[in-house]
Amino acid sequence: MLGNGPCYLSFDIDGLDPGFAPGTDTPEIGGLASGQARAILRGMAGVDFRGADVVEVAPAYDVAEITALAAATMA
Repeated sequence: MLGNGPCYLSFDIDGLDPGFAPGTDTPEIGGLASGQARAILRGMAGVDFRGADVVEVAPAYDVAEITALAAATMA
């Protein structure tokens, strides 16, 4: 639930299914697909975001840089 005031968005990459974001310390089986997450974020158009971050990307586990690409896309 969002009000009319300014908001801050923190996107936790481990909310995505490991098939879309394997490079995280805490993978969540049955998580969102990348397209689902993008649709949710697009649905927030018009919200007064003042800042945002993407967290939980673990480069040591992201051998193909799939997670980094997903994080950059969400950002």
